[in-house]
Amino acid sequence: MNNESKDLAHALVELLAKKPSTSRLLVGISGIPASGKTTFADLLLKHITDLLLRSEPPTHDRAIVVGLDGWHLTRAQLEEFPNPQVARDRRGIHWTFDSVAYLQFLRTLRDDITPSTPTIKAPSFDHATKDPTPNAISVHPYHRIVIVEGLYTTINVESWGEAARLLDERIFLDLSVEDAQRRLVKRHVKSGVTKNEKEAVWRAENNDMPNGRFVVANMLKPTRVIKSINDPVLSRSNKR
Repeated sequence: MNNESKDLAHALVELLAKKPSTSRLLVGISGIPASGKTTFADLLLKHITDLLLRSEPPTHDRAIVVGLDGWHLTRAQLEEFPNPQVARDRRGIHWTFDSVAYLQFLRTLRDDITPSTPTIKAPSFDHATKDPTPNAISVHPYHRIVIVEGLYTTINVESWGEAARLLDERIFLDLSVEDAQRRLVKRHVKSGVTKNEKEAVWRAENNDMPNGRFVVANMLKPTRVIKSINDPVLSRSNKR
């Protein structure tokens, strides 16, 4: 997938060059759990940055990656659900995110860039506290390519669908459910998310993969589909 990310980086930089200097290129990267979204987004950012730094004529334009996980509802908010236990068990499904706030973030990114354009703040996710960190990411006016990676960036459900239509590119990383589940079980055990393989299998079958099937069944047509390959670059990284 390193080569695929290089090719995509060239294509996105070319698309940016065709856009007015007052607008951004918004890119969503989705895929079922374990398809490599985070790793692919990081590789893509690296290659885009290299191209922009070497561009002729020189440009001050830059790219940035924003993870959808920052819009998780907090654990305290999940406790306010009619059935908190179900909300906790299903954390990660689309209705445990603040999709309205995410939509507003994309709308703001769509505003024209002017001399008075402020820095736009986005949340991130703290895996130590298991809760979002507000205003952790700064999107500056020079960030003219914004890459958003996460499960639900391309689904056509409620406000998610409106957000997906604001993206210039909807990239889907294609991976079979069977391969994804094998990756997930290994990852959950290795990372300590689960105590053992049995618990990892339960988590994958009862939470991760139902979410993945939901994404496939409800997504807008991707603008590009990239096969998720378990290559050496990915195997050295934390896949998502």
